[in-house]
Amino acid sequence: MSQDLQGKRVAILATHGFEYSELTGPRDALRGAGARVEVIAPVKDGAIRGWTGGDWADSVAVDHSLSAANAGDYDGLVLPGGVLNPDTLRTDAAALDFIRAFAAAGKPIAAICHGPWLLIDSGLANGREVTSWPSLRADLGNAGATWRDEPVVVDDGVITSRNPDDVPAFADAFARELVE
Repeated sequence: MSQDLQGKRVAILATHGFEYSELTGPRDALRGAGARVEVIAPVKDGAIRGWTGGDWADSVAVDHSLSAANAGDYDGLVLPGGVLNPDTLRTDAAALDFIRAFAAAGKPIAAICHGPWLLIDSGLANGREVTSWPSLRADLGNAGATWRDEPVVVDDGVITSRNPDDVPAFADAFARELVE
């Protein structure tokens, strides 16, 4: 990653069942570029468990509970995929409000794989060009988005990607949006 992110603070919103590489890959890349990256989750136990290869993966420590997090404290937001993670968060009013607060402030929001489901339910998909895991194509189209099969799509501060293979390009595009 070629961006210097010193002084930038990034939130990753996730819960149990996140795709492990879609949380840890961007987190590690952004930290490596100097950003302070914090995991926000609606759980109370201090850690959330990832998913990889069709089975449970390692856990990741939660830095702040969603109820204690303030979008105003961050410069950008990452929404990892995994099927269970965004499907759970899309029914959580506080999670959707947290996402909407980033959009209202004009801060970059990055969603990968199944993460764009959260763009639909937070009202941010309509009128945008996006990408995602292929099975979300109809969902995003029905929500008013234009779906493209590309590694990364950036549309007015919303960054989307398809799958774990796209994580390097996804993290780099998000980093560029953070410094613009």
